[in-house]
Amino acid sequence: MYSNYLKYKFSLIFLLLSILAYGQEELNRDQSKRPSNRTARDSSALKKSKGSKDKALISQYLIISDRGDSTYVDTTLSIRKEYKFNYLRRDNFGLLQFANLGQTYNQLTKDFSNQELLPMFGARARHFNYMEVDDINYYEVPTPLTELFFKTAFQQGQLLDAFFTVNTSKQFNFSIAYKGLRSLGNYQNALTSTGNLRFTTNYKTKNRRYNAKAHITTQDLLNQENGGLKNEDIQNFISGDEDFEDRSVFDPNFDNAENILVGKRFYLNHAYYIIQPTDSVSTSLSIKNIINFEDKYYQFDQTNSVNFFGESFNQTDIRDRVTLENFNTKLSVDYRNSILGNISFGVNYNDVNYGYDKVTILSDQVIPNRIQDKVIGLQGRYSNQIKRLSYDFDIGTNIVGDFNNSFLAGTVSYDLNKDILIGGNIGINSNSPNYNLLLYQSDYINYNWNNIENFSNQETYNLGFTLKSKKLLNASIQYTTIDNLSFFDSEISTDSEFNIVKPKQLNQSVSFFKIRLDKEIRLGKFALDNSILYQSVDDDTQSLNLPEIILRNTLYYSNHFFKNNALYLQTGITFNYFSDYYMDGYDPLLAEFYTQNQTKISGFPRLDFFINAKIRQTRIFLKAEHFNSSFTGYDYFSAPNNPYRDFNIRFGLVWNFFL
Repeated sequence: MYSNYLKYKFSLIFLLLSILAYGQEELNRDQSKRPSNRTARDSSALKKSKGSKDKALISQYLIISDRGDSTYVDTTLSIRKEYKFNYLRRDNFGLLQFANLGQTYNQLTKDFSNQELLPMFGARARHFNYMEVDDINYYEVPTPLTELFFKTAFQQGQLLDAFFTVNTSKQFNFSIAYKGLRSLGNYQNALTSTGNLRFTTNYKTKNRRYNAKAHITTQDLLNQENGGLKNEDIQNFISGDEDFEDRSVFDPNFDNAENILVGKRFYLNHAYYIIQPTDSVSTSLSIKNIINFEDKYYQFDQTNSVNFFGESFNQTDIRDRVTLENFNTKLSVDYRNSILGNISFGVNYNDVNYGYDKVTILSDQVIPNRIQDKVIGLQGRYSNQIKRLSYDFDIGTNIVGDFNNSFLAGTVSYDLNKDILIGGNIGINSNSPNYNLLLYQSDYINYNWNNIENFSNQETYNLGFTLKSKKLLNASIQYTTIDNLSFFDSEISTDSEFNIVKPKQLNQSVSFFKIRLDKEIRLGKFALDNSILYQSVDDDTQSLNLPEIILRNTLYYSNHFFKNNALYLQTGITFNYFSDYYMDGYDPLLAEFYTQNQTKISGFPRLDFFINAKIRQTRIFLKAEHFNSSFTGYDYFSAPNNPYRDFNIRFGLVWNFFL
């Protein structure tokens, strides 16, 4: 609890310092010159940059990805910002939240385009808010920039994401950010406490021959676990009885467990130009090196064993802890030419150490404690653009080590005209199952297995097509075939008291087809934004269960108000729905979802009413979530025995300071 106190003390100090800095250097914007077109991303004149007589433009506040793609800070208010104003800070279409903020999400649709050359760490249900290398951005700004994100939580807590970046010179930028959450929740033993601390730096020499991007992250994601409602309480929940409107009266399956995912990462991506480009179309040759060290662990704690997970070796002080240390370095050569395109070829090395501190001996087998390997792989990339045609191909394979992973991914796009872009993609992946599918140890007897020699690589074949058009619609089609599908499966125990969750691998193919359509229809100040996803699974074994239909429709009104358009307002209703299906269950010991075919979850409508406003660089969000819960029925679940959220009113804001 003391560490949680420090997190929020740090967040409060950061917030106060940012507000003080803002008070000392208030933005001097000329409101009469502010453009009324929101697509300009508020490119009004900002603070004068140091050493310049001109005022900085919003387009100078650059956000740079690890691959080098760049965009700039967007302070507009749009329906896309409404979709992203959540715990993950990204559009969560296709994800179904659990009852408390900071808990996991059930996946209503899945993506199998994995291009990893190593197995992934387990506890995937804890990884939705775990920031990977691709989630970290770098910055270049003419004046200091601060962003504060705030949103209310569910009882005794808040969500805050505070960010600050500054260029000490034209060559050097650094940033610091912390995202902290604490939320008690409405059910017993459902507290969440998470923290994501990030440091980044972006540097280049004056002649731009050498450049480097680096970051350090420390992340801890803690959830108390209760196993959901007991079977006998499901009907009490669905009934809507007044005696059960206070959700804390429910006795969960247990109230003495928690799990946590902790990770630290040190990352450096730097390059040196042997042949330096003189402009955007000139030839260049560079040597690039990436160094990445990540140390993470997942831990499950429980004061006393419960029958929910079966028999255990110990009756008290249950603790399952698994660690992963991975050192990765990559050396590549990048060649760019306006005619030949961009060619990259590299060699990467991984030193992997995954496992436990002890060997487990069962009556019929010995469970080893470690997976250790030294892996060498080759990777290449080729991209080019010829008039309206663009294409990009990535390839990678391991040549030394026990993990014989490989991937091939390609995308092609063509601009038919200024409005219509068509494209296609192909992917062929061979991936090792996740570490916790291969090897797992626990104080609970049922949760011990060794599949290192038994499981083969999962083979995936993807083929897709896309259409993007503002006048017509956005559409995407994806067809996937999977061999050796690896997943967690369940079966009911003989006494029907608990599920037995075990890793499983199919020895037959599974086909998966999905099509998504997105279209916004505008009529004056009103708009109807629509997203429709249809998916079909060809699987006789019912190992991959997904709803056929997922809908999201938002009807909203937007307009400017007051003198000089000082206030921009959006208000509307969002409708979400998915069709009935055998939804994946959630296992709190593994922090994983598993396939189940005993309980079909009925699709339920979710209606959210929102009022969003923008004043200068501040966006304010007010939402009545799931306001239809009392009159459309209480049969709503995020997973079997795990209810979805009740009606709540929540408030938040995003505030940018350009100092």
